Amino acid sequence: MPNMVKRPALTARKSGAAKSAPTHEEIALRAYQIYLERGGAPGNELEDWTRAEHELLKKSSKPGRKAGPKLVAA
Repeated sequence: MPNMVKRPALTARKSGAAKSAPTHEEIALRAYQIYLERGGAPGNELEDWTRAEHELLKKSSKPGRKAGPKLVAA
């Protein structure tokens, strides 16, 4: 039987690769932050979600965006 090693799903974005849309989790987190910023009042879930999605899409489409630290060979 081959050695079956479980590997975590790849969720990190490759730097320099084609830009990708924000993940569901990223949008949910930003929508929650927006909800807290406006005092936690209920009733604006869709507005919070669409604002979060718009902000993250705009952020991900900016040229020269830093994807993370770069590794430098010694």
